[in-house]
Amino acid sequence: MSNSSFFMMFGTMTAVTVITAYFFFKVLFSKPNEETDSFSENDNDPR
Repeated sequence: MSNSSFFMMFGTMTAVTVITAYFFFKVLFSKPNEETDSFSENDNDPR
């Protein structure tokens, strides 16, 4: 494997890992949605 292909592979793997980690932690530490449940008015439905 040539040096340029190694650095391209390493850069691509690093970029994908960083982007994946960014979105994982963004979802993991996001605040819960304050919006009410759209089905909350159906809780007492006898069906």
